[in-house]
Amino acid sequence: MHIAILEDDAYQRQFLTMLVETGGHRASGFASGSQFLASLDASTYDLLLLDWMMPEMGGDQVLAAVRERFGMELPVMVVTARDAESDVVTALRQGADDFIVKPPKSLELLARMEALTRRARSSRSGVIRVGAYELDPERRMVTLEGKPIALTQKEFDLAVFLFQNPGRLLSRVKLLEQVWGVSAELDTRTVDTHVSRVRRKLQLDANAGWKLLPVYGFGYRLDPVEAE
Repeated sequence: MHIAILEDDAYQRQFLTMLVETGGHRASGFASGSQFLASLDASTYDLLLLDWMMPEMGGDQVLAAVRERFGMELPVMVVTARDAESDVVTALRQGADDFIVKPPKSLELLARMEALTRRARSSRSGVIRVGAYELDPERRMVTLEGKPIALTQKEFDLAVFLFQNPGRLLSRVKLLEQVWGVSAELDTRTVDTHVSRVRRKLQLDANAGWKLLPVYGFGYRLDPVEAE
């Protein structure tokens, strides 16, 4: 894989480069957001490791530019010294796929990188058709009986994972890991809020042949109505 590393501190950039190359990947380091964005005209990357606190162009600005240009196609992992819950939530809500605190552990970083790129490849693998629903990960579109339904980025990611696992009991922790790329440190109420919105927008209340069922104290399951 070709990994872009955006880190203004030269030592940290060198350290991350070493970790990435130890895993057998190629790394390109950048000291500023403008340098990284300029490189996109000549290079392609499988993943961006993004420092959130940058002097010239903040991580949030870089992330916004990446999402505007590529949508969710390019996975982005925030690598930062800030580990407050509010910082994690902010980065994830603004479009980051994962969040890891400095200094990252070598094996954990490589495992998270591989999980993100694996998910990205899977999301581009083809259209999902379940009953009256059609979800297109590449175009990030979902339709019900041919009519498009507007979802936010995370609502769409959640819907895709649910429809990839019909009939399977999914815990809140599992949903956090697969959709948000984090474990239970993030408030699981985030999951409940997004599930509620997806259920309402996609009419997953038996009206369209599928029902998103809560399992008390555990998580959710997407079932066809006839299987109730």
